[in-house]
Amino acid sequence: MLEGWLEFHRATLAVKCQGLDEQQVREASVPPSDLTLLGLVRHMAEVERGWFRKVMTGEDAGPIYYTDEDRDRDFHPREDETWEEAYATWQAEIARSREIATASLDDLAVGKHRLSETFNLRWIYTHMIEEYARHNGHADLIRERIDGATEA
Repeated sequence: MLEGWLEFHRATLAVKCQGLDEQQVREASVPPSDLTLLGLVRHMAEVERGWFRKVMTGEDAGPIYYTDEDRDRDFHPREDETWEEAYATWQAEIARSREIATASLDDLAVGKHRLSETFNLRWIYTHMIEEYARHNGHADLIRERIDGATEA
């Protein structure tokens, strides 16, 4: 059930971005917010990497987008950083997460969260569902702002 809900939310975010061009995925929701669909996809690539690779396995996987100077750089793409690259990176992180998630739900993470807490895979799944659900709500509003689409 946890896997099913996580897959549902991953697919929902992908659908919210479907059929848009490079300019549209960069369109901000409502000023002064700089939240975009491109930023959400980049953020979720970081979240997938963080919880599954860094926390669950303890892998030394550095950041994809953020830096010490800009902790929210996943939401601040440069002009040369494209939707195609972001989507491919997000899908690669999801694929790696799926490989890692074959462990028992009760298996404890090898790595630590930045607050030094230890989690099991069940908790990570639950958190990821929550993370995607929250951001899919943002994606709903952004997509409606872009082209009026409210279904998907």
